[in-house]
Amino acid sequence: MTRVFNFSAGPAALPESVLQTAAAEMLDWHGSGMSVMEMSHRGKEFISIADEAQALLRELLAVPAHYKVLFMQGGALAENAIVPMNMLRGKTAADYIDTGEWSKKSIKEAQKYCTVNVAASAKAGGYTSIPPRAEWALNPDAAYVHICSNETIGGVEYHFTPDVGSVPLVADMSSDILSRPIDVSRYGLIYGGAQKNIGPAGLTIVIVRDDLIGQALPATPSAFDYKTVADNDSMFNTPPTYAIYIAGLVFQWIKAQGGLAAMATHNAAKAALLYDFLDTTSFYSCPVARDCRSLMNVPFRLKDEKLDEAFLKGAKERGMVQLKGHRSVGGMRASIYNAMPLEGVKTLVAFMKEFEAQHG
Repeated sequence: MTRVFNFSAGPAALPESVLQTAAAEMLDWHGSGMSVMEMSHRGKEFISIADEAQALLRELLAVPAHYKVLFMQGGALAENAIVPMNMLRGKTAADYIDTGEWSKKSIKEAQKYCTVNVAASAKAGGYTSIPPRAEWALNPDAAYVHICSNETIGGVEYHFTPDVGSVPLVADMSSDILSRPIDVSRYGLIYGGAQKNIGPAGLTIVIVRDDLIGQALPATPSAFDYKTVADNDSMFNTPPTYAIYIAGLVFQWIKAQGGLAAMATHNAAKAALLYDFLDTTSFYSCPVARDCRSLMNVPFRLKDEKLDEAFLKGAKERGMVQLKGHRSVGGMRASIYNAMPLEGVKTLVAFMKEFEAQHG
């Protein structure tokens, strides 16, 4: 069996050892005589899986004791509505920072529930940078300030945690969570879909400070009320059990690699290899400002877009897939999450040099 280098933005590549463990345990998890997919979510076997996954996530991110970790469903798109449902807490307005396609989706959804103040936007610059914090026009009476820490499509990433004073900071970290250490205490709420750095699609991670839960809008569905989910240890309804199991295996893998400090070093090396090459050639270009470049998603364009299909075909022939850019922006995109080995990026850069030599 030959595995490809999968540069998909999500669902993304998983560590091979995780897949091997899951395959070995598929029919019989730890002598239980059944697959994790067949287990009752309230049975002692699965409860032990979920408890270990949560404990590992707390350990990796150093989550303070006064924060809840919730396993939910619906992805970040659902959280775009669930966040204002829970976080307005009697207020009528929230601040949002517009840095790209996913920020725009968050803003559009939140407008159904409150007045949205777009406190800063990168639209004028084509979403190629993060607006400087000094330029943000924040509302001191806002219920929260929302950012997307890494724009998967545009390839811009926050390399700082913005100071927003006493107003809770909310972050969609779908595509860069667990890629490096963060100070969870700087945030009121962190959320993210699992299908980038955590596991398969279907699981959504929510990390929320205790004092911010319990004041959901009256119309909030019970399964989306953070307090209800927290009070029931994420078992109010049937959670995405198999996705939680795989996430737990990924957490074990990250810990075995040396934790988030090791992941940060690994990811920085991969990104530097690709960006350093892009900066030496005019055949390819990366539109993102250097101080905002994502370490997870690297967008780039060929000098002549008529060569795009030939580039993708050649990459596939060399065992590299999912390099086509998002349909909304075109071009190419290499997503190099935790599970992408350095060898995958080396293979990509070697091919890019070869392709340029042939067509440049």
